[in-house]
Amino acid sequence: MKNLLIGCLLYFGAQLLVWYQTNSQFIWPWAKKYPMLIALTFGSLTTYMFILGTKYVQSHFGVLWPGRFIGFSIGVVIFAALTWAHLNEGINLKTAVSLLLALVLILIQLFWK
Repeated sequence: MKNLLIGCLLYFGAQLLVWYQTNSQFIWPWAKKYPMLIALTFGSLTTYMFILGTKYVQSHFGVLWPGRFIGFSIGVVIFAALTWAHLNEGINLKTAVSLLLALVLILIQLFWK
């Protein structure tokens, strides 16, 4: 269970960095001017976090698929929260259903034996 928690925390952190890496251009004017700097600053760390997260989640489950679904679902939740918080894009019915499906994906991977 410890490996799963570490893996999920790494996925969470990586998804946060990915959101800022790709969407900072819509928040801060300087970020629009320096996309290569942002890519170089965040890219290697983000990739490394995904690699380690995959390692830990795979060691918990013994297969890769659960980690893929968990990482994807964490990304959907992070995207919705940060897009709402920074860009004031609300959560409509379609997004709410997508978030619910992301939660269902996580729960299936965690509890379906």
